Amino acid sequence: MIKKLSVLVVVAALIAAFFALGGQDYLSFASIKAQQTQWQQTYVEQPLWVIGVYFAVYVLVTGLSLPGAAVLTLLAGALFGVWVGTLVVSFASTIGATVAFLVARLIARDAVQQRFAAQLKTINDGIAKEGAFYLFSLRLVPLFPFFLINIVMGLTPIKVWQFYWVSQVGMLAGTFVYVNAGTQLAQLDSVKGIFSPTLLLSFTLLGLLPVIAKKLVDVLRGRQQVLSGKWQKPSHFDRNLIVIGAGAAGLVTSYIAAAVRAKVTLIEGHKMGGDCLNFGCVPSKALLRSGKMAHYQRRAATFGLEAPEPSVDFAAVMERVQRVVAAIEPHDSVERYTDLGVECVEGMARLVSPWEVEVNGQRLTARNIVIATGARPFVPPIPGLNEVDILTSDTVWNLRVAPRHMVVLGGGPIGCELSQAFARLDVPVTQIEMLSRVMVREDEEVSAAVEASLKRDGINLLTDHKVIAVEHEGDEKRVICEHQGARVVIRCDAILVAVGRAANTRSLGLDALGIKLNRNGTIPVNDYLQIPAHPHMLACGDVAGPFQFTHTAAHQAWYASVNALFGSFKKFKVDYSVIPWCTFTDPEVARVGLSESEAKEKGIAYEVTRYDIDDLDRAIADEEAHGFVKVLTVPGKDKILGVTIVGHHAGDIIAEFVLAMRHGLGLNKILGTIHIYPTLTESNKYAAGVWKKAHAPEALLRWVEKFHGWRR
Repeated sequence: MIKKLSVLVVVAALIAAFFALGGQDYLSFASIKAQQTQWQQTYVEQPLWVIGVYFAVYVLVTGLSLPGAAVLTLLAGALFGVWVGTLVVSFASTIGATVAFLVARLIARDAVQQRFAAQLKTINDGIAKEGAFYLFSLRLVPLFPFFLINIVMGLTPIKVWQFYWVSQVGMLAGTFVYVNAGTQLAQLDSVKGIFSPTLLLSFTLLGLLPVIAKKLVDVLRGRQQVLSGKWQKPSHFDRNLIVIGAGAAGLVTSYIAAAVRAKVTLIEGHKMGGDCLNFGCVPSKALLRSGKMAHYQRRAATFGLEAPEPSVDFAAVMERVQRVVAAIEPHDSVERYTDLGVECVEGMARLVSPWEVEVNGQRLTARNIVIATGARPFVPPIPGLNEVDILTSDTVWNLRVAPRHMVVLGGGPIGCELSQAFARLDVPVTQIEMLSRVMVREDEEVSAAVEASLKRDGINLLTDHKVIAVEHEGDEKRVICEHQGARVVIRCDAILVAVGRAANTRSLGLDALGIKLNRNGTIPVNDYLQIPAHPHMLACGDVAGPFQFTHTAAHQAWYASVNALFGSFKKFKVDYSVIPWCTFTDPEVARVGLSESEAKEKGIAYEVTRYDIDDLDRAIADEEAHGFVKVLTVPGKDKILGVTIVGHHAGDIIAEFVLAMRHGLGLNKILGTIHIYPTLTESNKYAAGVWKKAHAPEALLRWVEKFHGWRR
């Protein structure tokens, strides 16, 4: 802090001295031109001294972002000639720019990055990937102020050496033009004389060169496989787009393509609707609903009712789950998508070239291909696990007889949801989590609320237990854990593995196309969802990441379809700025934006506002008076950084905050919005009210109090 203050004082003193001593007058065009002859004579007599003084003045002027760099550059041409002048100015301007860059970085970067972390994330990511390209483009175009580029770049993460050499190279062409104009200083009436329309057009075209070059590189990358001769690009295509996978991402991609009248083929190797309809969101929510109804029956006395302990017909519950899936199935059916204009093909797809897909012995060609094959349950390499029959979130729906004792491996959203659902349906459940708490992506207080609920439902929750082996003898299975150095054995007849999901890339033929997977097994894509090795191929949904939610898969699908069909004209970067999600345990856990733990890890300044739902009228009336709304905001402002809601229908309540963050609305706007009474969504308004009370203008209120006293 002392170092920053010292630099700030020195810089301010130098700038003040410059103006106090009339530096702006000495560096005016008229003054420079008037002294041109004198400086030229001195240069003839003492060339090194003049170059040294000139160099130092130039560095000082540019380093302090003072006016005068343009006329000094003209003077270099008049004094030193075009070649020596260009050399001197090139180094002086770059060193001065780097000084200004370092001053801005030292004084303001940390504060700016901390305060505007969320807004600057996209810019920082762009600088990290293509900072040199951006800076080079700016340096070539004089329409962007020289001093402003130095200061702004100092606030970004770009490296000092990268800033220096890119500036040195990028400013060289412009420096040459200015210095060359300075050789005719005696004939110029003002500095504006060098800014002719022709010269400005030349500079602009010069600035477009890196953009044109980048576009050319993209085109060459797209044709690299053709030039290599490894694959022969078809002279024409059977269709515009092939989509592999009919889950959420693939369905939306093909739907959009058909809507804009493209010829599209959708290939699915198993079931239309993918994981969400058949194994994930839909059946799990149906199961959770049955479990909740049994839970409410057990709580009947709370509502003033008499009801016997629920008698669970496990087979009927599981049949109901399938009825729900069947009822929603037409939304994702072949018939519906065929009517929409999508050609639907059932079969396993294999990529045989960047433009060809083989399915059912037939080769299909398309100008663009989108891979949306989703993900499957991950089975960890635990000794003995593959030797017993296990259940996963794909196969558990085949159960018709309730397990005598189920062990659930995993304390993430899937593990917690299914553990609670089965426990409420009278299945004894032991849930095992290797880490110290469940739901580790959420704040500790959220994990604590979920853990307490799971235990109330009779679940034997074992955290900090690492499964080291699985054994079996007849129908009995034994899960061997290690806990604080001790061996723990859990006996059961069913093991449900819910420790995560792995991208579906097997049998696609990606290796033959030179597509190397990410370390987590997903397909690598750029900001436009293009596969870098073959830009006309794209991937979206769980197979690409970074999120594994149905709604983000559908969100990505818009970008995948539009970039595939119209990317040669205009491409769109995927916007991940506001991504909500919900875990449908009881209580539900919904979040959008930053959690408190994430804000701490990233060093982002924040304030916390919390409203406890046990004070909400509707929650009290519904006997659901538990949970909280937790809002993170920018310190001193109502701008929302993140929201976590724990409670009844949290996934529905959070929608208002998602909308607010997406459109830049703060807590004041939520507070000023009428909410229906009595509803659970009033909790959002009350949370905004808590924030407002904490930021009440106390000084003003004291004067208002005096005013009211005077009025009395």
